[in-house]
Amino acid sequence: MSQPSSSKITDGNFFEDFATGQIFHNAIPRTLTEGDIALYIALTGDRRPLHCSSELGKTLGFRREIAHDLLVFHIVFGRAVPDVSLNSPANLGYADVRFGVPVLPGDTLHARTEVLGKRETSRGDVGIVWVRTEGFNQRDERVLHFYRWAMVNKRKPDVKTGANDAPDLPDHVSTENLLVPAELDVSNFDPIVTSGEFFWEDYEPGERIAHPQGMTIEDAEHQMATRLYQNNARVHFNHHTQKDARLGKRIIYGGHIISLAHAISFDGLENALRVLAFNAGTHANPTVAGDTLYALTEVIERIDLGRDDLGALRLRLIGVKNEDPSTAGFAPKTSEGGKERYRDSVVLDLDYTVLMPKRR
Repeated sequence: MSQPSSSKITDGNFFEDFATGQIFHNAIPRTLTEGDIALYIALTGDRRPLHCSSELGKTLGFRREIAHDLLVFHIVFGRAVPDVSLNSPANLGYADVRFGVPVLPGDTLHARTEVLGKRETSRGDVGIVWVRTEGFNQRDERVLHFYRWAMVNKRKPDVKTGANDAPDLPDHVSTENLLVPAELDVSNFDPIVTSGEFFWEDYEPGERIAHPQGMTIEDAEHQMATRLYQNNARVHFNHHTQKDARLGKRIIYGGHIISLAHAISFDGLENALRVLAFNAGTHANPTVAGDTLYALTEVIERIDLGRDDLGALRLRLIGVKNEDPSTAGFAPKTSEGGKERYRDSVVLDLDYTVLMPKRR
């Protein structure tokens, strides 16, 4: 005799379950440890020394090394997944992502998410939901703020909801919202530890940096990374269901693609100290295990912060799968029938801002 299913579990929120103004106090606070930081390096290959050298952290005014800003992003993002995107086939983009006070090993992070709006799509089975998520440490200091929008499955694909209240979002993070850590002191910064020759003044708007490395993504690595972030969206893990989906495979978490592309971009941007903001971001195409990722950076703007020691660079990080973007004439978008679209090989288009020392 079959047993009835338990009512103690939830299948997550579907498109119809969201309401504008709804607030989630996201569960599962997370203490970041030295092990998390080491595992992040193992899974991404990131080489930025401020996130792995305690001595450099002390030299720059911190108590020790600080957690990678993107690791903080993923941990906070992961708090919100069960409430927002457990039933999401794809995260579509980001806006106004601001990194706050640095996170050190031993800090405990928690998150809060507000629904900003939603819109039904021409596809009957999904809609788009916009949210704002904020992450805080154990002292309730804000470590992260961001908007994102995700495609979410409908519970009843044949029933129209009429939802259409997509919010207007900022197109970039203003200079006054770029937070330079109060304790940061670059008077003793030594570029020998980064191997970087170039400082804020050396980067010109319009310049392209073709990063030389490619990285092939393995199933085990991307799944372990997404587990590290405690992101339990089904689309990343469940081959039993995903084998019947459009790609026939598990899709790699788009945020992990950001981390991999950012790690590849170290060559040529060695002296960038931390990520200050994402101005806008698009996951242009999905990525699956076996794809090889390359990265290309375009310098958008050199931002003077009004300081003698530090400036900011606004950059465009383009992630490309299975095609080397250093090829002459590579363009992220193509034109078909008078309409511009991303080429199939482009998986990430991220407009972001980093903190860079000035020459003494």
